[in-house]
Amino acid sequence: MTRIDAVCVGETMAVLTSPEALAEGARLTVGTGGAESNVAMALARLGHRSAWVSRVGADPFGRMVTDSVARCGVDVRGVEVDPVLPTGLYVKDTAPGGAGVLYYRRGSAASTMSVVDAEKVWSRGPRLVHLSGITSALSPRAAALVRELLDRRSGNGALRSFDVNHRPALWEAREAGPVLLDLARRADVVFVGRDEAERLWGTPAAEDVRAILPEVPTLVVKDAEHGATSFDGADTVFVPAPPVDVVEEVGAGDAFAAGFLSGLLDDLAPDRRLSLGHAAAGEVLRSRGDVLDRVPDEVPGIRAGNA
Repeated sequence: MTRIDAVCVGETMAVLTSPEALAEGARLTVGTGGAESNVAMALARLGHRSAWVSRVGADPFGRMVTDSVARCGVDVRGVEVDPVLPTGLYVKDTAPGGAGVLYYRRGSAASTMSVVDAEKVWSRGPRLVHLSGITSALSPRAAALVRELLDRRSGNGALRSFDVNHRPALWEAREAGPVLLDLARRADVVFVGRDEAERLWGTPAAEDVRAILPEVPTLVVKDAEHGATSFDGADTVFVPAPPVDVVEEVGAGDAFAAGFLSGLLDDLAPDRRLSLGHAAAGEVLRSRGDVLDRVPDEVPGIRAGNA
């Protein structure tokens, strides 16, 4: 079996979107959405062998989600189909005064992921495993899987990447903060937004985040349109974010993580990893899609990928 560069683990849901108010009987479009599969798809676009491990329901949404991820060149053989539980769903009510994002994921197939799924990850011999804090909020069983995969004593020596990715709709900051901090301390690479870290841990600046995560080999603190800081061992590098005419923000953080991880897998210097992250995020910010659909050309010398 071909060794995989990166395995991404987490729930992907069907997404129903309307530009009009749902309460007025709006017409909906159907798509997919999931932080970890977004990273897997972007890594595939950037020329890496990526896989996605998850669970979906034996329903049309599950087939649609899995097929959508696979069409981007991602290995989906680690996706289990649950015969009883449904695929998760969320609805984006984007009209003025709308309800925002509505989640229907309680009791989903992916919420039953557990430590038994770890073997699906290690069997691929990945160089890197990518996870996020979202999975830890799904269920105690899913949280145990995240801890197992982040434990440096298990697996084959793959790098562990963890995007904090706090979702207030899933759990409040006072509950999530200590759990996400513990998980971040287990990882080799951590992504967190500056404002997110302040909400969770009371750390107003990137240097403050580093102070509470000194043991993480590579820490990336994103500060929206201002830029991002990488703490790589004893080295600190800041790269400003290039100006972007934003169409929609959803998925930009996942694209940034994929760009940075692509640079890490290609052994690029920290400043180039950050620049590639910004470039990938910019592509998503300029579109209505959640997933990187082309190789960014802002960073010279990156791999050609699957453009």
